[in-house]
Amino acid sequence: MKFKTINPYNNRQIEDFETFSDEKIADMLYISSQAFITWKSKTYNERAEIFFKLSDILRTRQAAFADTVSKEMGKPIKEAKAEIMKCAWVCDYYAQHADKFLADEEVKTDASKSLITYEPMGTILGVMPWNFPFWQVFRFAAPVIMAGNTVVLKPAANTIRTGLVIEYIFITAGFPRGTFQTIIADNEQIRQIIGSPFIQGVALTGSEKAGMAVASAAGANIKKTVLELGGSDAFIVLADADITEAAKVAVQSRMVNAGQSCIAAKRFLIDESVADRFIDLARQNMAKLVMGDPLDERTDVGPMARLDLAKKLQEQVTKSLKKGAKLVMGGEHNDCFYMPTILTEVTADMPIFEEETFGPVMAITTFNSEKEAVMLANQTEFGLSATIFTKNISKAEQLSKQLEVGAVFINTMAKSDPRIPFGGTKKSGYGRELYAQGIREFTNIKSVYIG
Repeated sequence: MKFKTINPYNNRQIEDFETFSDEKIADMLYISSQAFITWKSKTYNERAEIFFKLSDILRTRQAAFADTVSKEMGKPIKEAKAEIMKCAWVCDYYAQHADKFLADEEVKTDASKSLITYEPMGTILGVMPWNFPFWQVFRFAAPVIMAGNTVVLKPAANTIRTGLVIEYIFITAGFPRGTFQTIIADNEQIRQIIGSPFIQGVALTGSEKAGMAVASAAGANIKKTVLELGGSDAFIVLADADITEAAKVAVQSRMVNAGQSCIAAKRFLIDESVADRFIDLARQNMAKLVMGDPLDERTDVGPMARLDLAKKLQEQVTKSLKKGAKLVMGGEHNDCFYMPTILTEVTADMPIFEEETFGPVMAITTFNSEKEAVMLANQTEFGLSATIFTKNISKAEQLSKQLEVGAVFINTMAKSDPRIPFGGTKKSGYGRELYAQGIREFTNIKSVYIG
């Protein structure tokens, strides 16, 4: 099978890749298993030293790596550069904190001594997406490898070069052969890889459909999984909020990476008393955005990653308009470029409310009470994150406990951060990445009881 990568800005083919043979993949898995034997024996300081070298490479060659990302999936170059820097941050963060997160914990029992230890598991397969092709790999790989595991990466079909570049970075930093490897494989080969005795767990960031397939294969082989899937995050604006700031952050959250972000705000729930002002300010902010060549530093919004994604979004918008949504701006695409769009009078039975919208479309729904706002926010199959804007922090904290999500952000944009756990509920997946919880996901949590 052959994969072709297409530059979404000009629809020109960049290169093509052949899937690896089953024999080559088997050899790579064996190499990873052997690398694990030596890698797990290294001290945290020894691992950290190599990770610091890796983060230096990311910072030094930031522009070149960002260029690869922008060409493969259309991310504006300034966002791609920021993504590379965030990867350097997560490498440094776990190099600095892994020993603390995985230190033995002594607990009181009736034994003379009781311990909880965290030990690496082996080789972990990462099935990673295209929308943040550097960050989501490093978000997964940095804690997993710092814990003493090895990694095999399967990148998305349209960002294979990025995946191969990441393998090159690990090799250049001085990681032992087999610690991090990138494979090019089709879905059937991935199923076989999950069943390999050399694979001890699987982390996937991607669609609900992909998550179901991986979880099914892993479950059949009794393998640990962490799934970070889609989102339809609510952005709640209460009547007492700073509407100017709320509208500014709302547009930022919706438009990052041309709206192609699982944690981006997608359903905007606005108190009816301030809705008109919010809509007007959001429209003004969105109209200022520059759409164009992702390699141009002035570009705010690049193309969507693939033409089929733009067409799917157009279908969701068209169906919602037929159901009564009102178009404020946008609502159409030119090849992979989808115009920044605002829809109002959105109801819960419309596709842009019911489904995940992976693109630059802001769907606005009004509410009359905080109870209704929470009900609307929870009226989704997803549960990744939510945002609340209000001047009453105590009230926001109370409401946050009622929201069925993995994270709540108050008066700021939702985002992943190494210093706090990241993950969702319901069909947004399970398990956690980042912070202490993230590095412990792929460890054997062992109890030691001394009588």
